[in-house]
Amino acid sequence: MRLTFTIQRFNPEVDSIAHPQEIRLDVGRGMTVLDVLIRIKQECDGSLALRYSCRSAICGSCAMTINGSEKLACRTSLRKELERHGHITVAPLRNMPVIKDLVVDMGSFWEKIHDVHPWLVSASRPAREGMAAQTQAWDQANLQFHNVDACIMCGACVAACTVHEVSKGFAGPAALAKADRFLSDPRESASATRARLSALQDEHGIWDCTRCNFCVEVCPKDVKPMEAIIRLRRASLEHGLTTTGGARHLLGFTDLVEQQGRLNEAIMPLKVVGFAPRGLLRILPLGIKMLFKGKIPNPFGHALPGLSHVQALIRRVRRTIHSA
Repeated sequence: MRLTFTIQRFNPEVDSIAHPQEIRLDVGRGMTVLDVLIRIKQECDGSLALRYSCRSAICGSCAMTINGSEKLACRTSLRKELERHGHITVAPLRNMPVIKDLVVDMGSFWEKIHDVHPWLVSASRPAREGMAAQTQAWDQANLQFHNVDACIMCGACVAACTVHEVSKGFAGPAALAKADRFLSDPRESASATRARLSALQDEHGIWDCTRCNFCVEVCPKDVKPMEAIIRLRRASLEHGLTTTGGARHLLGFTDLVEQQGRLNEAIMPLKVVGFAPRGLLRILPLGIKMLFKGKIPNPFGHALPGLSHVQALIRRVRRTIHSA
């Protein structure tokens, strides 16, 4: 069958902005999008720039935006894309500088990976008598890596990340998932784990994630980066790292629900900024708006029905977590 493919083109030597190009080609329904792109380059336009290598969804080189979603071109079925969208539109990964056509600059991506120290930091070399115990702990820890090791560094999650779209300094899903991998490794020292978590509390760290879940949706290897970020947050709280705004928001939210059975929007900002004069002045306009919008509950109102059941449920969950 003969189809029209729309490809975003950009040559920095001659183009000021990217532009779409339509190319018609006879293709088979069993082909992948990468198969089509290779044929276009070989038969229609040799100037088309794209990356690919293994053609088996292993190297991650051919990650690109296909019909508005980040995918590996080598494992994206042409037939399924046509059935779902009725057309094929190909563009480079978003949120990254375009070098040419479908090729993006991955430099910032690798810098973020490096920034999370993607290597083990052990206290010392274990003694011979401790090797057996460490081997047993290693075997048990293998079950706790949550498939994070399956990441092929394709960059699809970063391209889909809504936080990275507005804040280029955000560490990003791939780097944070890589950091999570070392939390379950028994070879890393406790001090190194705490130092790793402390570094992730800063601006652009784990608390900047908005949990949009797009990184999970586009990951071709089912790494679930957002879940890795949630595990990093839980580990931070367990290590007593509770001074950042994100941690204070989470703990404040839980405390209010446990105390009142619902979120008290009047007290919640105070849980985050505290009672420091500068913080209070910053949220004062918000408090006034909330008052006029009816967002401040009556402090003398009756307790919500079923509050005791909510409190009992929260206590039960906490006991389950602590005993696990």
